[in-house]
Amino acid sequence: MKLSHRITHLNGGGSDGWDVFYRARRMIAEGQAVTELTIGEHDIRTHPSILAEMDRSARAGHTGYAMVPGTDLLRDTVAARVQTRTGVPTTRHNVLITPGGQAALYAAHMAACDPGDVGLYLDPFYATYPGTIRGAGAVARAVQTRAEDAFQPDAAMITEQAEGAASLLINTPNNPTGVVYSRETLTEIADLCRERNLWLISDEVYDTQIWDGAHLSPRALPGMADRTLVVGSMSKSHAMTGSRCGWIVGPEEAIEHLINLATHTTYGVPGFIQDAASYALTAGDELEEEVATPFRRRRALAMQVLARQNTVGLIPAQGAMYLMLDIRATGQSGEDFANALLDTHAIAVMPGESFGQAAAGHVRVAMTIDDDRFAAALQTLCEFAARLASQTAAE
Repeated sequence: MKLSHRITHLNGGGSDGWDVFYRARRMIAEGQAVTELTIGEHDIRTHPSILAEMDRSARAGHTGYAMVPGTDLLRDTVAARVQTRTGVPTTRHNVLITPGGQAALYAAHMAACDPGDVGLYLDPFYATYPGTIRGAGAVARAVQTRAEDAFQPDAAMITEQAEGAASLLINTPNNPTGVVYSRETLTEIADLCRERNLWLISDEVYDTQIWDGAHLSPRALPGMADRTLVVGSMSKSHAMTGSRCGWIVGPEEAIEHLINLATHTTYGVPGFIQDAASYALTAGDELEEEVATPFRRRRALAMQVLARQNTVGLIPAQGAMYLMLDIRATGQSGEDFANALLDTHAIAVMPGESFGQAAAGHVRVAMTIDDDRFAAALQTLCEFAARLASQTAAE
């Protein structure tokens, strides 16, 4: 039987670019010791107090169907948090609870794009972005950012690609680059969205991981509350990746229709998980700081290691749990470098090319192992890069 074009072309007919990651996992399955600096999975687990609330709620009977839009408690909690942090009036009617941020990204594009519309996204990008847009029936179109601009988007370059576009997807703090978009950048993007009548889909799942500067939600900019869909999640802020609890914040009319979509697709999020999320979001900043602090500390360690050499460059690591390293001095692509590093030192990093072509000649490092092993692995990476650069210079 013939499968639909939509499902068979989610990856655009090519590789998803994660071959190094899959090879590292095969090596581990075969019993080899590999230092994994690949995916954004915390090296700490969900806090026991959150699990205790999840258990209490489940044992109290909140295991049946939950309300599809989300419980009133969690929708009110998310709304209050967003309003406090952004100053934008927000109620439960602006909030849909989703099974994680990925489901929210898909739903947002279903709301913003008709089949055949162009959905814009920025390169480098989180790996699922283009497939998510294609899955919603839209045409995924990348807009390049540049390493020399610290991967801050350029509104003029977005405008050049905006013909036929219905939406623009942005992500700040950014995965994979670790860059936090400036107020100037976001203001230019907001101006562009108003001028071109675009929906802005703002992925803000790393908003609690800011190391330098401040996070600004574009929904808070003038005229943007009615054309912005904000994606949030418990995954990164509270180390609840497996709990699959996220949300969309947007205009009431859009949320009403997105609730209808959820009724026909996900049919909501388990109530005991929502109760645990409500607890976590109101438990104070300490829980969020406990999750964020290891990455803040490892960023400082990385800067110390990188300051002692001059081969590997660091894109400003302002937020999130990643470093984007420039290894172009080695003369290798990010993919070749990552494969060679895995072969020679059993250290697994993600090639920049896994996230598009704008980060070619870079690698992404996840700060997701303990401090000592992380610092040692990064030191080894730098020494390996220096040897390759010397060989390239001698040729």
